[in-house]
Amino acid sequence: MRVLNLAVGAMTLAWTAIAGAGAMPAALAAAHDGNWSVLVITEKGNCDKAYRYSVGVANGQVRYQGEGSINFNGTVAPNGAVKVNIRLGEQGADGTGRLSGTSGAGTWRGAGGAGECAGRWEAERR
Repeated sequence: MRVLNLAVGAMTLAWTAIAGAGAMPAALAAAHDGNWSVLVITEKGNCDKAYRYSVGVANGQVRYQGEGSINFNGTVAPNGAVKVNIRLGEQGADGTGRLSGTSGAGTWRGAGGAGECAGRWEAERR
């Protein structure tokens, strides 16, 4: 599964915990709540070139909304800072970035069967 189709491909994604985010008040985290469509683009490495994923944000927690046994953890801080960690077996990716209003962007990097890959992600609220 090419570097976790890398980016379930890293983002989805592209979003383990944000430094200082910890337990945030629900009202502050809710600004970014909702459904997001995330485009993950590979810029370096031998991974598939692009994927689009659906993710949900609820109370600052990012959740993958697709099927499969993917270990996906992520947070969005009240200021929009995003950090995610995605694992499927020995393959995985980490992503960081920022959400703002109805869009977001960031970078990701990961490793798996196809070697190391990296790129960027773009998100839009649905």
